[in-house]
Amino acid sequence: MNDLLLNHTFAELQELAKTAGQPAYRARQLMEWMYQQRAASFDELTNLPKRWRETLEQTTLLNPFRSTTTQVSADQTRKYLFELHDGRFIESVCIPMKEHFTLCISTQAGCPLACAFCLTGKQGFFRNLQPGEILGQILAVQRDAATTSRISNIVLMGMGEPLLNYDNVTKAIRLMLAEEGLNFSNRKITLSTAGIVPGMEKLGREDFTINLAVSLNAPNNAIRSQLMPINNTYPLDMLLDACRRYPLQERRRITFEYILVDQVNDAPEHARQVADILQGIRCKINLIPLNANPDSPYKPPSEQTLLAFQEILAHRGYSAFIRASKGADISAACGQLSGKYQERTPD
Repeated sequence: MNDLLLNHTFAELQELAKTAGQPAYRARQLMEWMYQQRAASFDELTNLPKRWRETLEQTTLLNPFRSTTTQVSADQTRKYLFELHDGRFIESVCIPMKEHFTLCISTQAGCPLACAFCLTGKQGFFRNLQPGEILGQILAVQRDAATTSRISNIVLMGMGEPLLNYDNVTKAIRLMLAEEGLNFSNRKITLSTAGIVPGMEKLGREDFTINLAVSLNAPNNAIRSQLMPINNTYPLDMLLDACRRYPLQERRRITFEYILVDQVNDAPEHARQVADILQGIRCKINLIPLNANPDSPYKPPSEQTLLAFQEILAHRGYSAFIRASKGADISAACGQLSGKYQERTPD
């Protein structure tokens, strides 16, 4: 596969232009076409020399996707299915808020973690996404007339575990933040992890300060290991110690995501245990009722159970929010992304 132009930083594009005998300012023109104009074909790059355009078209790729399919749910959530150039599929979800959209993007094709409640993990792991394939999801959705210029938040919560694709993900984040790139604020980008402790520690040493979300989902190791096998590698005490040591900007908090599963992790005693184990961590808690998946033995909790769980946490002084799932009718809600048309090739 040819090299993706979106994989490259401004400095790398300057070197690419120099190698081709082009002046350095061509790199800025390329960045403007990719990130401001959201060009999808080389024919659009009209202020670049035709011969160089032809060379770029022969040796590089501007669009990281072969095709894009869009579904729209009853609540106006939009799900995008992207076919990669190697035939794999990934998904992104654009979630309508009051005055803007939040875009949930993928970082891997498939996922190696096999969380019990998540369809992505059931299909297995295929490969890491390149930086340009991560960024390309944002640009493709921005090109959609229904969402143009209204995407204000990016969440790395789609298919895959971001911290298991560390170098590509952090390079993509730098281009999201770069003035000549997507020019997002640190506060508008959130990375969600299942609890890859070495990756969290490394992320805390970076020079950017995006938001961190951690999938907690259980009050103790027994339940968490049942739902999330990664807990056998990084158990709760190790994970929560990393959270306590994670460097937070003033007035910033870690978000703990807690998917409630009927008769598994949703009892009042579980809420009290969660309140106990999170002591000393500046945080907020998002309570997410399980989105039912076909062939899964797990069920969502009742509304009464959900509200009781929230009340216990609030009584203990925590900011706990119930997150209504959107896009469930098109399998776009949390835990439902599967890369619809993807079939895993035999090993």
